[in-house]
Amino acid sequence: MITCKSERELMYMREAGKIAAEALAKLAGAVQPGVTTKELDRLAEEYIRSCGARPAFKGLYGFPATICSSVNEEVVHGIPGLRKLENGDIISIDIGTEVNGYFGDCAVTLAVGKVSDEAWRLIKVTEESFYAGIAKAKIGNRLSDISNAVQKYVEEHGFSVVRDYVGHGIGSSMHEEPQVPNFGKPGRGPRLQAGMTLAIEPMVNMGTYEVRTLPDNWTVVTKDRKLSSHYEHTIAITDNEPEILTRLK
Repeated sequence: MITCKSERELMYMREAGKIAAEALAKLAGAVQPGVTTKELDRLAEEYIRSCGARPAFKGLYGFPATICSSVNEEVVHGIPGLRKLENGDIISIDIGTEVNGYFGDCAVTLAVGKVSDEAWRLIKVTEESFYAGIAKAKIGNRLSDISNAVQKYVEEHGFSVVRDYVGHGIGSSMHEEPQVPNFGKPGRGPRLQAGMTLAIEPMVNMGTYEVRTLPDNWTVVTKDRKLSSHYEHTIAITDNEPEILTRLK
């Protein structure tokens, strides 16, 4: 069931989103060659807890860490560890927070040192596709209007959108209805209403959209091992423009 949030619920989600965005900004400042993904995870957890929030991913479905850290061909759900970032890598960091029983969820892909022009373009197109999607996040539109706008933007720029993993509703649970694919025909799915809250998260691959899961049962990689990029915000549908709840003001 899709739930529309009250102003009180949105207030809690704004606070969770603010902390998630601040934590992600701190990690962006820490990403450099030689840093381990485990160090980034520790920084994230320390900051989130210092704000009185809870790391939402830790323990969720058994996930062992505060952030998902996915490097290069890793799409999502990478587990932080002793891997040191190297010049030319790209890293997708996904982070979730909980405040007063409500959640925020956001992700970004960052360059480590100097990366290739094509890697930069992948990162840029992924972010831009999110904004193409939320341009359709208005009352009266259908959910798949968002999905179609993301797919169209990505494919016009020569990349592919992951089909096996999608965005989601969010609120008093990290994952709520509805699912929010990054592909599909427009004009389908539920009509958007004020108070709906969605985590919209394009996952964009340089090559094929096909993926597979590594033996750790978490880390998802591109089937052709080409680069992948991820960008996500939690948004609320409003009477006017969509409100991004996980963006630094």
